[in-house]
Amino acid sequence: MTNPQIHLLEKLAKDKHIENKKYFDKLKKKTPKNLDYVMQDLHDAEFKKTNCLNCANCCKTTGPLFTLADIERVSKYLKQKPQQFIDQHLQIDEDKDYVLKSVPCTFLDNENYCMIYDVRPKACREFPHTDRKKFQQIADLTLKNVAICPAAYNIVEKMKEKLPL
Repeated sequence: MTNPQIHLLEKLAKDKHIENKKYFDKLKKKTPKNLDYVMQDLHDAEFKKTNCLNCANCCKTTGPLFTLADIERVSKYLKQKPQQFIDQHLQIDEDKDYVLKSVPCTFLDNENYCMIYDVRPKACREFPHTDRKKFQQIADLTLKNVAICPAAYNIVEKMKEKLPL
């Protein structure tokens, strides 16, 4: 999948949701020993050919969770006190986490560049989390991310080919 098809991603992900859910349920029950290595390889291969600046759908449709360390780092970068940054940009969600007040992300410019890229939140740095260790533990998050990120969608499709369960 390439970026011009981003408008199809949600439908493609929805069509694959039941299949993917069953796959991840099996994965949790019987995790292949080499899962993390396979995921790292798939992630690296996909991101060699993926330019996130062509898409930025994650920044346009979802907001990251901000840890206290993220708030400290970003507010310092913006030359604000942490509370000023919180008051201006964040709210507390139903899980008692700090998240952006609105999406698209206020730090995304019109060319899909992040204005705080060097100090961006951990959640942004790690998105779409397809190279995370113990990958099977984030199945539910991955099911959500395939509908947001074309790279995550592609990685999961290749994963099912490489690791049939």
